[in-house]
Amino acid sequence: MYTQPLHMPGEQEADLSIVLPTYSSDSVSPALPPREVTKVALRLKYQIEQVIPCELDESSITNANSSIITNDVISTAEAAGGEQYRCCVIFCLLVCSKWFKLQAIDELWDASLLQCRAVACEVIAKHIIESEKDEDWLMKEALLKRYSILRKGEETVPMNVVERAVDMHALRVLGSSGYQKCIKYLWRGWLVQDDDDPSRFIEYEDKDNTNYWTHLNPDRMRVPMYQNVLLIFFSLLYLGIYTAVINSVNPTGDIDVAEGFLYTMTLSYLLDELNKIMKIGRYYIGFWNVFNFTLYTLLAISFVLRMVALAHSSNAADTQRQHFNQLSYDFLAFAAPMFWMRLLLFLDTYRFFGAMLVVLKVMMKESIIFFALLFVVLVGFLQAFIGMDNTDFDVPVTGKIIQGMANTIMQSPNFEDFEGFAPPFGIILYYIFNFVVMTILLNILIALYNSSYEDISGNADDEFMALFASRTLQFVRAPDENVFIPPFNLIEIFFVILPFEWWMKPDIYERLNDYVMGILYFPLLIITASIETREARRIRWNRHCGEADDTIHQEWEELAAEVDFDITGSDDWGQIVHKTKPNVEVPTAVLEIRELKEQVRVLTESIRTLEARQEHSAMNGELGNGSTV
Repeated sequence: MYTQPLHMPGEQEADLSIVLPTYSSDSVSPALPPREVTKVALRLKYQIEQVIPCELDESSITNANSSIITNDVISTAEAAGGEQYRCCVIFCLLVCSKWFKLQAIDELWDASLLQCRAVACEVIAKHIIESEKDEDWLMKEALLKRYSILRKGEETVPMNVVERAVDMHALRVLGSSGYQKCIKYLWRGWLVQDDDDPSRFIEYEDKDNTNYWTHLNPDRMRVPMYQNVLLIFFSLLYLGIYTAVINSVNPTGDIDVAEGFLYTMTLSYLLDELNKIMKIGRYYIGFWNVFNFTLYTLLAISFVLRMVALAHSSNAADTQRQHFNQLSYDFLAFAAPMFWMRLLLFLDTYRFFGAMLVVLKVMMKESIIFFALLFVVLVGFLQAFIGMDNTDFDVPVTGKIIQGMANTIMQSPNFEDFEGFAPPFGIILYYIFNFVVMTILLNILIALYNSSYEDISGNADDEFMALFASRTLQFVRAPDENVFIPPFNLIEIFFVILPFEWWMKPDIYERLNDYVMGILYFPLLIITASIETREARRIRWNRHCGEADDTIHQEWEELAAEVDFDITGSDDWGQIVHKTKPNVEVPTAVLEIRELKEQVRVLTESIRTLEARQEHSAMNGELGNGSTV
């Protein structure tokens, strides 16, 4: 298994969401000198500080017709790098946004002002991305080239705008049209990593090749879209095998074919998780990783119990074998909800599931506040109840205490168990505990959930695009160059790595991996090659028509060539619309003030002209009188 080196974020980046990194600062050189990039970032930081000198309403910065982030401000920001370093301006704006956010943590008295400046950096970056006409330059130079800055005299890990925006969760940049187009190209495999330099992204040279056999290439399994489809397929297969196992209990206790496949796939998923944790470290651990690891652990326990049962005699009189078999199936059945919930992990590329998962993820984070408060309250009351229990040696009710407190958390209190417990202190304390938990803490949790839902649902589209970009980069930045999706990773480990990697030459070993991948993925490659061949024909047609490669002609464009709405053309409709359209870029009050200002200017010039004529007439009159005299 050929593995690319990894990079780990610095201490200041630890609070940001990190997706799978693939390189280290030792193996990748930044595209521009870090010192010059840092200077560009400092210029932009100074500009933002001058543009926003005081705390402002965030809407005044983010509005499309903002009087703060004007065209002049955006043009000045673009010129911060000059012609030589223009491509790193967007990266530097994200760096400045991070600087302001870090400063806001240290200087809470100016947190609102610094947050406004961070928002302004993202807004300017969004405007620059969407106003760039050269899409090829935007994607390859501005978004996908990696840059570094200097921190404490040392170069930071080279990163590109696509990665940094995802790690910072910069929704405005993530939701820009140019950024999403770059993500779409990465998702389809039209932009791929260079084999010689994985830090560079190049255009897939055969995307307009209509030869079917050219696309029948195992290297195309690196395309995120194809990997995602394969992951969904194996997840559904995994669920189907589990359903067959749980609905056909084997009374003899022997492992049948379905159980064999289930435990084999579980082993492959478990090894895949452990492999990524070993290579990436603690930054890989997240909610879904813990969730999956819990599921695989339950299945591993079920397998161990089944092995223990098989170690006993198969005689009907042997109750131990039956006991361990039943216990194994209990663990297997206990994991059923997690099997179905696991599907959500692979369906987040669809908008409906993606937006819902974002809401759930934020709610889980907000729950940390509730559980922290609940833990403190529980420990305090539990210690009080146990202390009362210790004073009454005749009534051991510790189990009832814990059960009663758990029922309270689930909104099903049981007051009868505490009526005779250390009267009157026990029942009074239990009433207080119910009030604190059910009235105060649970309402706090509901308020937190409501706030999270409103925040996410308000910009669900941007949140989904951020999730989709993160999913794409998880495939692009995967730690292995050779893609062996579980359960195929077992074939890689036991039939490729162990017998061949330690002695075979790298080029021959890489060719062997290609052969193995070609055999394993051949059924899928047949389909993907057909899809890419059809896409190649569409790309050629778009290029023939002078359109972008990803252009999809809509029904309203069928007769667009026969109608000319250009105001310079012969059609009067364009001129009529141009004269009557409102100016939404500038507020109405400002337009009226400008119109009034123009009228005052014209009136002032008219008065000056009239005064000049009167003076001229008066002078001519005086001269006439003088000549007469």
